[in-house]
Parts: sequence; C-alpha cells; structure tokens
Amino acid sequence: MSQSWVPISTILKTAPKLLERPAYAKNVTMIQVDKFLRNIFPRAEEGTAQQIRQCSIRITDLCNLRCHTCGQWGDHGFLRSCSIKELRSREVTPERYIELLHDLKSHGHTPSVYLWGGEPMLYKGSVEIIEEAARLGMAPSIATNGTGLSEQAERLVDAPMFVVQISVDGPDAATHNASRPGSSPSIDNFATITRAIDRITELRKDRKQRLPLIAALTTINNVNYNRLVDIYEVFKDKVDVCVFYLAWWIDEASAEKHTKDFAERFGFQPEKHFGWIGSWRPPDYQVLSDQLKKLNGYAARFDGPAVIIMPPLTEVPQLEQYYTDHDSTFGFDRCVSIFSAVEINSNGDMSPCRDYHDFVVGNVKENTITELWNSERYKVFRKSLSEKGLMPVCTRCCGLMGY
Repeated sequence: MSQSWVPISTILKTAPKLLERPAYAKNVTMIQVDKFLRNIFPRAEEGTAQQIRQCSIRITDLCNLRCHTCGQWGDHGFLRSCSIKELRSREVTPERYIELLHDLKSHGHTPSVYLWGGEPMLYKGSVEIIEEAARLGMAPSIATNGTGLSEQAERLVDAPMFVVQISVDGPDAATHNASRPGSSPSIDNFATITRAIDRITELRKDRKQRLPLIAALTTINNVNYNRLVDIYEVFKDKVDVCVFYLAWWIDEASAEKHTKDFAERFGFQPEKHFGWIGSWRPPDYQVLSDQLKKLNGYAARFDGPAVIIMPPLTEVPQLEQYYTDHDSTFGFDRCVSIFSAVEINSNGDMSPCRDYHDFVVGNVKENTITELWNSERYKVFRKSLSEKGLMPVCTRCCGLMGY
C-alpha cells in the first residue's frame, strides 16, 4: 500500500521557515500523521471521521485563463457553457465562510484552509478569509494563477499566509502562456506570475520574515515536458518549493466506466468527470524521464528550493504506464483524504471529492461544516470507497497520490 508523503528533503528545507508559525507547523504535521494512521488502522466500518485537517474551498468558478489541462475551463471543461453572472450569483458570502471557520474552531477543529478555484483572487473576500484563517491559526494557502497577487501582496504577507502556490508551466512567456492561455489575447499570465513572485519576495525581505512560502506548481503537459529543468533553473532563486505534477486527467474508457460504477453505487449518473477527459501524454517518455531524474538530483541537494515530483515516478516504463494505463494505481489504492479533508464548492455544496463533486452531502449556506462532516450521506460515501475500493476517476487524483 503506497502512501503519499512530503519528501524529507522538502521538510528539511522548509521547516525553519514554517516554524515561524508553530500553529501552521502543527497543521501540516497532523495531516501527514493522520494519513499514516489511517493507512495502518482504516477504521472504515461506520464511515466516520475524526479531526478535520484541511478545509478546501473552491471559492469561485470564475477564471481569466483557459488552461488546456483544466477540467473546468479547459478544452472540454464542464463550466464552458455556464453563465458567468449565474456562477457569481450563487457564490457563498465571505461573511458566511468566516462564520464557518469560527464554528470549526469552537468544535475543536483547526484545519489548514486552502482556497482555489477557478481563480480564487477573482472572488471578492478571499483576502479577508485568509486573514481570518491566519488569526485562528488555520494555516491559509492559495492555489492561484497570480492574478491580483501583487496588488494584495502586503495583506497576504502580513497575515501571514502559509503557502502561495502559483501555477508555473514554463520558463518563459511563450511556453507558459501556450499552456495557460488567457480568456482574451491581451492576457500575459507569465508576466503576472513573475511580478507577483517578485513583489511577495520583496515584502518578505522588508519585513524580515520567511512566510508565506512561495511554491511553483508545474502541471506537466505535452508543451512543457522537455522544459522542466529550465523551469527549475529560472525560478530556483525565486521560490521555496518546486512541485512537478504529472497531471490530473481521465481517458474516455475510464470516464464511461466511472459513469456505470458511480451509478451502481449511488443510484444516479455523474457528469463532472467528463470535463477532465484529455490526452496530455508527452511525445517522448525518455526525455521526460531524463528531466525528472535531473530534478530528483536537485531535490537531494542542500541548496536551492525543495523539489516534489507528484506522483514520484521517473522511470520510462512507469511514465508510459501512467499515461496509457488508467487502471494502474502504483500502489495508491486507498483514499484517505475523505477522512481528513472537506471539499466545499463555489455554490456552497459540500462534497467528499474535490473535482468529481457530483456526490453532495449538503450545503454550507444551510448547515455548518461540522454538522455535515459525519452526516449519514457522508458516511455512505466513505463506506463505499473503503469497502468497494476506488472508482475509475480516482486513479489520477492528486488527493490520492498528492501531499
């Protein structure tokens, strides 16, 4: 049974910075401890869970990019036909999110708070939520394309945020913007991310602090697969962590299998997974392998940023299997995220699963997170995955193979 871990080299390189905020350090440590204990002692008979270790909020569906590897706004994204006005109108208010965080605290939960989207900085209230999470000791992080970061950098650094995770898909504008084109031709996202990284770095230096950590997240695709080392070289003096991810995706056959499997388990057909159908396999597995092995060499060094390859596959046969055999799990056979992380969608729906969120346990506009966390419907989902195993969409999920 494989289990995802934050690599030791990453812990050693980031621990001194993280220890500026002991509450944040505790958040991160307990996520890993819970994963370890859950794998040894599944305790799945009743589908119940204990502490909430991460509160993941897809805070808005709106985005100003049209990234090819995105299941929301990408080539086959499930949001492409949606009304922007409608998407915005159904969002949860910042005030309600802050109420929910205080309710968590009052019930003994101090999870890390993770905002993503869409583009979370397009949500009016993201900064206020981050600031409140920081005050409550709930290590706040954000996954962003950099939009609005430089303008809000002072407040984010002063909070302080725990991690600013910025998508970096190329070492230069041509490569990055080819992977992450804008919703309009005028958008130069590479300029946006470099400006944001420079501004946050400048403010950290001025304030003589090490947080927030800056993480570059690279989604490996058929445009940048041969430029990964270049990405590291360009950003190694600008970021604290470099994450290289083999991509979250599903193939046509597995999508059809999932429809049938899900319907048999839960009595209705899912729809969201079709947005993640894609074929981003690299043209040359040997080239990708050479790139990843070189990055592993950088990871072992004491200098430079921490390096995470997710999942940790570097050999040619492994990579080919990852991209061509969707049934292969590489030993990652048990989902433990559903026992430690809550997933809230932009309209307030709470689901056990981050992006294949057809299964909804309730809505946080009407109930608190703590009321839904061990509801009967949540238990049904946990028991299904624990007793019947993973569903077809699960095998390429960062919640399964990620940190």
